[in-house]
Amino acid sequence: MKRVLVADDEEVLRMLISDTLEDLGLHIEEAEDGEEALKKMSTNDYDLLILDYMMPKLTGPEVLDQLSPQIKREVPILMLTAKAQKSEEMEVYEAGATFFMAKPFSPSDLATIVEDIMNG
Repeated sequence: MKRVLVADDEEVLRMLISDTLEDLGLHIEEAEDGEEALKKMSTNDYDLLILDYMMPKLTGPEVLDQLSPQIKREVPILMLTAKAQKSEEMEVYEAGATFFMAKPFSPSDLATIVEDIMNG
């Protein structure tokens, strides 16, 4: 079973993402901030990372800065953000994210993107 780490400080959004992705047959683990996400990534292997841009302790881009180049090459990273300006999108890609999705988003759009990532 493919494993996904969802890191977002909004519990309701984590639950929505988790429920949506579990319906796709994925195993979901959650982190409520960037620090917790890094800890989980240091001890577990994931097939996809979903990071919120704005989180306490460490932001999504700060998490990406601390990931090894190998993880960034091997694991797709989807960054979610309410900051949908072109400059933030470019920053996300420069930090190492593979995909970018603006909030708010529909669960069906998220499911479509994740299915494409996992089957791509």
